[in-house]
Amino acid sequence: MNLNDLNDLLESKRQEITDWMNLKRSEVPIPIYGSVDVRDAGWKIAVVDANHFPAGFNNVASEDEEHLAALLKNHIKRRDETCKWVHLYPESHTRNAAYVENLTTLQRLIEKAGFRCTVGSPELAEHGSIDGLSGPLKLDVVSLELIDGEEYIAVDGVRPDLILLNNDLTEGIVPGLGTSRVSPPPVMGWHTRKKSHHYEALSEYVEEIAALLGIESWNLITDWFVSKDKCLDRESCRIELAAEVDEFIAKIKRKYADLGVDREPVVFIKNDSGTYGLGILSVRSGEELLSLSNRKMKKLMYSKGGVDVENFLIQEGIPTRLKTDNDGPVEPVVYLVDGQAASWFYRVNEKKSDIENLNSPSALFQSYADVGHLYGENAHGWHALVAELSMLAMGREFSNYGV
Repeated sequence: MNLNDLNDLLESKRQEITDWMNLKRSEVPIPIYGSVDVRDAGWKIAVVDANHFPAGFNNVASEDEEHLAALLKNHIKRRDETCKWVHLYPESHTRNAAYVENLTTLQRLIEKAGFRCTVGSPELAEHGSIDGLSGPLKLDVVSLELIDGEEYIAVDGVRPDLILLNNDLTEGIVPGLGTSRVSPPPVMGWHTRKKSHHYEALSEYVEEIAALLGIESWNLITDWFVSKDKCLDRESCRIELAAEVDEFIAKIKRKYADLGVDREPVVFIKNDSGTYGLGILSVRSGEELLSLSNRKMKKLMYSKGGVDVENFLIQEGIPTRLKTDNDGPVEPVVYLVDGQAASWFYRVNEKKSDIENLNSPSALFQSYADVGHLYGENAHGWHALVAELSMLAMGREFSNYGV
């Protein structure tokens, strides 16, 4: 079955899907923003990575900015109708010009939404500005201040109405954030969150929407499991993980055979608490895992901030059917605000195959106008559906933390 042959089915269920989405959004705290990487193999269309602190707003199309700003305004005002000042709390990537440009774009979107927007952190206090792709970004003077007996982030001594986190908190909660005036919630940082938590929450929503559409849920979610407590510097742990990988690959092979999918299964091994494409490897067998060089094994065990990795998400690899005119593999990246798919761009990497991780330094980002039209407007519907399901799952994740 090719989902792209079922576009008429998707459209015929549009009102039912909209009503279902509205109901589910009323049940969980919808994230202010997020981004997802989507893989479209035709027979399966699924989110393969979901980011709660997206860092690529500089890649969104300029024609989408008004819509993004309107959604930001709706979300912030629904949270606090008196809010006038949003402070953007960034990562400390002072040498990453693309990340700085992301901040510049976010600041522009927030200001278009009608809010004052300051940018900075105590960690960046020594920098008056940082250089982005289009020029320097001015940083505001941010400090920790004692307000009503508690320590809070302040700008020129005053506490903002809202702090918009664009920092994934891999190394833990930073001082002064508090909780009541911060979005996304700090508990959703990688110091707490697991990739597997997302797929646990997502599975329930996919089951429901698949039943509504009359299709199998397997077609809308990547298969996965978590291998825990694997100290991969020990041979015994590697052997255990290799056996789990072989069992998982055998399961995928059986499914492929049932569906007539003529592909050799590939699985991705990922840090269950990680980001930026770090700690990711793909293998086709447990034996391949055991034969990895020490260099590749260390890559798998490496994470941002040097945090130890012992729990791994083992995820079914989904090939992409989407290609450029030069046969370069392409994957959609969907940016969402207030739970809605609001802007698309495409990760293109002509140095990779259709099953490989495209998130590497050789990747390029192209707009829908440049690439998306090659796949037809209808593909948008499936990509938006799985992306918006991911935002529901992020809301469920937060609810599950019981904060």
